[in-house]
Amino acid sequence: MLKLENICYRYKDGDHNILNNISVAFELGRLTSIVGPSGSGKSTLLSIMAGLDTPTSGAVTIGQENLSKLDLDRYRREQVSIIFQAFHLFPLLTVMENVCYPMEMNKQKEIKKRASELLISVGIGEEMHKRYPANLSGGEQQRVAIARALSTGAKVILADEPTGSLDKANGEAVAEILKKLAHEQGYAVVMVTHNLELAAASDVVYKMSDGELTFAPETIFI
Repeated sequence: MLKLENICYRYKDGDHNILNNISVAFELGRLTSIVGPSGSGKSTLLSIMAGLDTPTSGAVTIGQENLSKLDLDRYRREQVSIIFQAFHLFPLLTVMENVCYPMEMNKQKEIKKRASELLISVGIGEEMHKRYPANLSGGEQQRVAIARALSTGAKVILADEPTGSLDKANGEAVAEILKKLAHEQGYAVVMVTHNLELAAASDVVYKMSDGELTFAPETIFI
């Protein structure tokens, strides 16, 4: 579904690559985790997959389409959704309005009904739909962020440290939601995480080190 071929990236004024010849494919129906130390290039790689950064060389394709030839704003509205560690909900919009917003941008129909269904599916009951993000716990805010990501209809979800701001119980709950989205609803979910315990429950785990991406050895979880 989402494929990277020989991706290299360096800053405009940099003297070395941040990413080195990365080739990998992310399939529908799988939860993939990318682990590695801070500064290894994990978030940069995710940013390139989201079309927020352009690789210095190499190609990113979704289906048969090269991102370099796509309207990237539309790509992020319709084909790929991003979940952030800091949630990035609109503070002056209610829970319901936050989830409706992407659907309004995409001119979808029956927006409120669909938003309500998505919120309930991630454990946000109707009594919370009119609340503002500040009135929710961190775990609840991340669930709303997941519902908002799903509202676009995109089948690729990129999650950048989605459990990093949560306690253990909420982190595990969010990871379980992402796993079910992959296994039961056929999404391609790519999660960048420092949490090796959560990563171990993924279908595929890669390790990023010095800008290179490799399959994570089993010993990394011991």
